[in-house]
Amino acid sequence: MGFVKEFKEFAMKGNVMDMAVGVIIGGAFGKIVSSLVDDVLMPAIGMLTGNVDFNGLALKIGEGEGAAVLKYGTFIQNVIDFLIIALCIFLMIKGMNKLTKKKEEEPAPAEPSNEEKLLGEIRDLLKKD
Repeated sequence: MGFVKEFKEFAMKGNVMDMAVGVIIGGAFGKIVSSLVDDVLMPAIGMLTGNVDFNGLALKIGEGEGAAVLKYGTFIQNVIDFLIIALCIFLMIKGMNKLTKKKEEEPAPAEPSNEEKLLGEIRDLLKKD
């Protein structure tokens, strides 16, 4: 099988397309959650901590042009972003599992047993007489 044909078969499989859609939606979802964190939650957290700007927190090691700057505030911001994104994904998956479980729990209409069918026929015959 040629390389191009093999690649085309791989790229057109349903799983690859589903994954591509998931990555695109995930990127958009990440922007929404990042905006929630940056524009809504972090200002509120900053107010509670005395208007501390987490992105501005840093530790300068050394002096002059060769000084290293440890931006631990940015790290704190990214940890909070991650926790909120993880919480949102957890809640989404939990909701989807709950919906899927409800669909599985719905019992199919039970088909009457042979005994019930016979009893029904007897009942119908008795009604006719």
